[in-house]
Amino acid sequence: MPLTVKCPTCQSEVEWKSDNKFRPFCSERCKLIDLGEWASESYAIPVKGEFDLDELDSIGYDDPDFFKEDDK
Repeated sequence: MPLTVKCPTCQSEVEWKSDNKFRPFCSERCKLIDLGEWASESYAIPVKGEFDLDELDSIGYDDPDFFKEDDK
């Protein structure tokens, strides 16, 4: 019995075999729809911001002398 998977785009059953040039998609149409989703940035991994920009502004991060060492 051949392995079958669901097409990521339309959810139809697709046989997973080497002569299916669109696998895991069922057709070129579904493959291009998926590519379009990636190109339009519809697919994204949510990321929490590493820094609070307002907090950086309040401590003077954007001041030219922020990274200069204090002379002691």
